[in-house]
Amino acid sequence: MTNSAEVTALRETVEHLVQRVDALERRNADAGTPAEAGGPSSSVLWALDGLKRRLADHPATSDGAILLTGALTLPTGEPVEWQQAAGTAELIQTEWSDRVAPITALAHPVRLELLRQVLLGVRTTAALADTHTLGSTGQLHHHLRQLVAGGWLRHSGRGSYEIPATRVVPLLVTLTAVLP
Repeated sequence: MTNSAEVTALRETVEHLVQRVDALERRNADAGTPAEAGGPSSSVLWALDGLKRRLADHPATSDGAILLTGALTLPTGEPVEWQQAAGTAELIQTEWSDRVAPITALAHPVRLELLRQVLLGVRTTAALADTHTLGSTGQLHHHLRQLVAGGWLRHSGRGSYEIPATRVVPLLVTLTAVLP
């Protein structure tokens, strides 16, 4: 191979690599990767920027959308990744009365503490009963029933409870939304 052929081959290889890097950077930017995680986006509102780009590509949601998302590891070591999106028109037009039970289930300090304890890994009725701030055994069972009925807890075995993975992020989002 002559020098000019080698130079031409190198130029073509470099050009090909530049195109691939550009494509990868565009794909990461479209995904809204946060700058602090090593991504190219420097926007503080990177998730919102990504949602807006997606909305622009989907005219059916031109009225807007809500996005809940989270990736975390519970204190027990269990990983949870979850997201849910909904168009705002659908949310506003839909009857809200079916959402009373889940909201009501959260509206008690003992129930919130129960959920926190379950996230921390205290999952059996006996272990929860040993947490004296949760009330008597009868009160504990009442609160557990309310949380199960509201969909925040489910039975995971005899006398044991867990928060469904699909409820962990919504629970944490709800708590974040009401921070002072």
